[in-house]
Amino acid sequence: MATRFSICLLFTLNCIIFSAFYDSVNGIFCEEITEGIEIKHVEKRSHLHFFFHDVISGNKPSAVKIAGPTNSSAYGFGATMMMDDALTEGAEISSKLVGRAQGIYAIAAQEELALLMVMNLAFTEGAYNGSSISVLGRNPVFNDEREMPIVGGSGVFRFARGYAMAHTVWFDYNTGDATVEYNVYVSHY
Repeated sequence: MATRFSICLLFTLNCIIFSAFYDSVNGIFCEEITEGIEIKHVEKRSHLHFFFHDVISGNKPSAVKIAGPTNSSAYGFGATMMMDDALTEGAEISSKLVGRAQGIYAIAAQEELALLMVMNLAFTEGAYNGSSISVLGRNPVFNDEREMPIVGGSGVFRFARGYAMAHTVWFDYNTGDATVEYNVYVSHY
C-alpha cells in the first residue's frame, strides 16, 4: 500500500512540475514587457470629407435587406440592411472613388427613422489605402446633421477615436436611395 501511495504521489508531483513548466513556456496568454526600447507614439488628428452613396433601387443595389418583420411600423422598425456603399470625393456617384462603407444598418426606433449604424469606412485611395475606420452609433436620418462615434480603426487609423458628422445631400422617397455627406474627425497614431 505504501509503495502504491508513493508511486501515485511521485506521479502527481511530476505532473504538477511538468504542467507548471509547460504553462510557463507555451501557455502565455498575456505578457507585460517592461524592458526594451520605449516607442514614442505621436497622436495625429485627421479630417476626412467624402460622400456616401446608399443605392437600394435598380438591378445592382449597394444595400440590400437581409432581415426584418413583414408587418412593421410606418418607419420600418426592425428592417436590417447589409451595405457595401461607394465613398466618393464629390457628391456625384461618378466622382472619384475613395473607399467603401461596409457593414449593417437597422431601423432601431419605433417612433422615428433612426438607424443603428455598424460600419467600416474602408479606404482605397492615397495615404489611407488599406486603412479603415469603424463607426458604431445612432443615426436619426431626418435630422439635418447627425453625429456618430468612431470606435476604432486599422492601418493608418489604428487606435482611432473621434466622430463622424453626416448630412443628407439627396434622398429619393420613392426608391430610398441617398447621398450623404460625411465629415470625419479622427484622432489616431
